[in-house]
Amino acid sequence: MQIHINPPKSGWGELCTRPSSSNDVVAQRVAAIIERVRTSGDKALSELSSEIDGVTLPALQVSAEEFAEAEAAVTPEVRQALSHALSNIRKFHEAQMPSPVSLETEPGVRCVQKAVPIRKVGLYIPGGTAPLFSTVLMLAVPAKVAGCSEVVLCTPVSRQTGKVAPEVLYAAAICGVDKVFKVGGAQAIAAMAFGTATIPAVDKIFGPGNQYVTTAKQMLGGRQVAIDMPAGPSEVMVLADATADPAFVAADLLSQAEHGSDSQVMLVCDSQQIADAVMSEVKRQSAVLDRQAMVEGALSKSRAIVFDSRTSREQIVAFANEYGAEHLIISMAEPWNIAGQITAAGSVFIGNYSPESAGDYASGTNHTLPTCGWASSCSGVNIDSFMRKITFQELSEEGLARLSDTIVTMAEAEGLAAHANAVKVRMAK
Repeated sequence: MQIHINPPKSGWGELCTRPSSSNDVVAQRVAAIIERVRTSGDKALSELSSEIDGVTLPALQVSAEEFAEAEAAVTPEVRQALSHALSNIRKFHEAQMPSPVSLETEPGVRCVQKAVPIRKVGLYIPGGTAPLFSTVLMLAVPAKVAGCSEVVLCTPVSRQTGKVAPEVLYAAAICGVDKVFKVGGAQAIAAMAFGTATIPAVDKIFGPGNQYVTTAKQMLGGRQVAIDMPAGPSEVMVLADATADPAFVAADLLSQAEHGSDSQVMLVCDSQQIADAVMSEVKRQSAVLDRQAMVEGALSKSRAIVFDSRTSREQIVAFANEYGAEHLIISMAEPWNIAGQITAAGSVFIGNYSPESAGDYASGTNHTLPTCGWASSCSGVNIDSFMRKITFQELSEEGLARLSDTIVTMAEAEGLAAHANAVKVRMAK
């Protein structure tokens, strides 16, 4: 990790840049995949599974027998862990359910807002080197709590076994997912966007993925289907002072770095001594990790920032808000005071005993979060992500009479005579 001492504010923008994931070749391939799925449906999905993954699938949908086989393969320990995590995630998302808004803005003018669930949602769960069965909980639980009428899930099969990871299927089953399909990559996103003979078209797609999945979501989002949020490689920022434990901080940095070589981890602290201690721990702990190549790749794109002036706390907070981290860990004295000043972050972890792993799995908050600085303008997945809000209004004759002059004046000033007339014809009677 590169260490930067007291960087001037004029250079913060460069220090906040993420590793570039832009790739014209990927974009061209994804566009071709989307078109094949749009025009050929299930046939294209089967062909792409063979071409890309080297797997021939007799059927795209996971069968009841496959669910039973997966359940038998999941260890009791993992089942218990999933049950515990599911309980906390459900509790936190149930508490987020919005209440209706109903009031009279003035006599005879009643305005109402009601939240209704999105009908059909599609969940994408990555496979590859680490099948993220925890993400099934993070997406399916709030979808069910919100009341979505149809929840479908796409996930790739293992190239070695030709099957979906059993933990993914077990998690889908206990969450009440309606259908699971053995489709991965950009083709899965296209299938859920357009619909095929087997896979239903959905109203909104959720879930992380590699650059092919992300590119497909960006190409289709807003044009063919809604998507959860812009997303890119995962990231964490740790804010640390003398109260932080360097071993804890290093462990948090490495836990994010192992996601992939395109991830980024950031340390922001108030002394060179802390930075050096954390770097020493990073070196020691990374030596025994399994995914060393990915960790090294991520660390090569990562930074440690030291602010050691008398205004270091203010500078640390300002830099954190400039960066807008997906995950922000505050390992500093009076951490809630710091947290109260944070305006851009996906999810914030307070104190030395709140590792980012807790939010990834079991504390109850959602781990599907905005990356690449989108935390400055986007929220992570929450119960509202699976709902729409509709407004209603009812005006009595008295209520319209009270507003008539205001409406007519504004409509005529905008040159919209028919708008004004909709009020005038009523008032004439």
